[in-house]
Amino acid sequence: MTPSASDRLGQARRHALLGQLLLGAAIPVAVGGVLWRLTSPGLAMMIAVIGFSLLAILAWRRTRAFDTRWLVRQLDARRADLDDSTDLLLTPPASLTPLQQLQQARVRERLRAQPAPDLRTPWPWARIVALWIAAAVVMATALLWPGRATGPGALQPSDEPVPTAPGIPHLVAQRLHVVPPAYTGLAARDEASLDTKAPAGSRLAWTLRFEPQPSTAALVFHDGQRIGLRRTGDTWQATHVLAKSTLYRVVAAGTEGQPPTKLRRLDAIPDRVPEVKVLAPDRGLSLVTVGQTRWPLAFEARDDYGIAPSATLKLTLAQGSGENIAFKEQVMTLRGTGPATARRFTASLDLKALGMAVGDDLIAQLTVQDTRSPAPQRAQSPGLILRWPADLGQESTGLEGMVKKVMPAYFRSQRQIIIDAEALQKQKRSLAADTFVTRSDAIGVDQRILRLRYGQFLGEEAEGEPQPPPTNDAEEAHADGDGHDHAGESAQADDGHGHGEVTSATGASFGREADVLEAYGHTHDHAEAATLLDPETRATLKKALDQMWQSELHLRQGHPDQALPFAYKALEYIKQVQQATRIYLARVGPELPPIDETRRMGGDRTGIAPRALGPLARQQDDDAPAPARAWAALANDRVPADAADLDALQAWLRNNEARVPDALDLFAAIDEVRGDPDCAPCRQRLRSLLWSASAQPPAQVPRRGATDDVGRRYLDALRQEPAR
Repeated sequence: MTPSASDRLGQARRHALLGQLLLGAAIPVAVGGVLWRLTSPGLAMMIAVIGFSLLAILAWRRTRAFDTRWLVRQLDARRADLDDSTDLLLTPPASLTPLQQLQQARVRERLRAQPAPDLRTPWPWARIVALWIAAAVVMATALLWPGRATGPGALQPSDEPVPTAPGIPHLVAQRLHVVPPAYTGLAARDEASLDTKAPAGSRLAWTLRFEPQPSTAALVFHDGQRIGLRRTGDTWQATHVLAKSTLYRVVAAGTEGQPPTKLRRLDAIPDRVPEVKVLAPDRGLSLVTVGQTRWPLAFEARDDYGIAPSATLKLTLAQGSGENIAFKEQVMTLRGTGPATARRFTASLDLKALGMAVGDDLIAQLTVQDTRSPAPQRAQSPGLILRWPADLGQESTGLEGMVKKVMPAYFRSQRQIIIDAEALQKQKRSLAADTFVTRSDAIGVDQRILRLRYGQFLGEEAEGEPQPPPTNDAEEAHADGDGHDHAGESAQADDGHGHGEVTSATGASFGREADVLEAYGHTHDHAEAATLLDPETRATLKKALDQMWQSELHLRQGHPDQALPFAYKALEYIKQVQQATRIYLARVGPELPPIDETRRMGGDRTGIAPRALGPLARQQDDDAPAPARAWAALANDRVPADAADLDALQAWLRNNEARVPDALDLFAAIDEVRGDPDCAPCRQRLRSLLWSASAQPPAQVPRRGATDDVGRRYLDALRQEPAR
């Protein structure tokens, strides 16, 4: 290769490399300028350097295509006098034939006589100018865009008292800069005071000025944490991420003999879990109507800062009956509409496309999450059930007319509790511990409501819970021999108990005592007597209730895996109850003894011995908890507070913060009494807080004391009586 051709190749490479750098440099310059404006210069410089490095590597890889073969192609294309023989210059003469050696010498001579042409590729000036104009527009927009006031303002005068002794460092100016997390959308702000309330995860920055300047200074928190202040010029600075509510004070070196500085409070506002509300349908259990092909659903999710734009709708199709039940799950993604804090999610489900048929149940549940970063919080809606009732067939005649299923399909809600518990157990590893326990407790509440509904048929208290949904069981006519005395009455006659039209129990709802008794029994029966079920069915239902008790216990404690065996056993008993053969109605209610009205409100205590309560055993001071000892010690305002009691109280409070309504307020009250033991208002305030923090005594019957003379004579008299 001749020297002129080699020079042309080097020029082409350098020219192409410079063009690539000039074309692509606009992108890292624009990105760096935006980051410089929105974040910090250090981050902008780092991103720009990384971008230029990647651009240089990419441009160098592209210039590797400019090699000798490229040069041969370019010379053959631009010099016709080389006879397309430039490639002979790359071959050693010893390996060429005499004719090829002659042609090689001729090509070399022609290149010496006439230098190689300029092989540099023209730069794409149109693209270069367009990219740099776009970069300039982006940088100008970022520069002129009104941003948040991230820069701190001027220092405010301090509210700390000035020490009486001269030369003691004290705080003269202060500023607290609060930067909430980005996902909240809240603007940064400056606080004139050193107390503040901010969302959890906010970044706090202190800027303080002392006079005279101390050698060191720090922020000392009530839990023992200590953050040192860094001196910058005549100010002292520190940063901290607010994870939980806390108390702190500013401590400077040289103030050891002075009263403690003012105690400051930082309140962390936790991010609330999203709330999901069902807008449509208006009930948890819906039945498929004639001609219905779609099931419309509507939900509303609310959050204090924002809901993610998409949510997950989980569909579970339950097919079959008895022991042959199959479940098929499907997940859909819904896009929300409306503002971020109150998004609306809607769906219209095609029943035919989902494969729903007669006798099937379709369960829908929506899962949403908020915009908290880095760990979003999730919430689920209540489970919505769409039921396609099966054909109950023709009514039986003869003796079979007395046979009727006691429990309707409503009791399948026990199966839903099992489904929810199994799904929660599968998600245990992906959920936080508090969230897992909360959701398990919610399922336990559902188990409790269902248990109370079942308990109504055994005469238990309903505790104000809502009534079960109506049954879809087919109506059956009254039959002779069902436990009622219908002698002498005709098919349409009224017997005085409202049975004249009970051949079709229209409108009777399962679980509603009035409707059930109106349709199948006498209205003067009492639900408290639990006469609705036969003894065998009642015993089976009692077993189911016992299993529900155990299932509820473990669910409320956050152990769904331990609750599932009891839930399965309860479902097994419920299936047995569903197959019960008869409804048994007693014809008489309970006969209670009459009340003697003449003895009421008379005030006559003749024959009634006085039973005054004996004194309770007083707890020893050494065995009493720290709040009780401190409360008793603070009763006398004339005696200064004991530091040992305050230390014990503070140690107890650190281990039992969850038991106190406002632990920080109690910490502050302890600090006030510690700083001024003779302050009567401070002692009274601490004593009032300790009263609310003290544990209430358990309600229990005290053990009977030793037998006295009266009791001994009574027992002796009992022993002397002849055996009956």
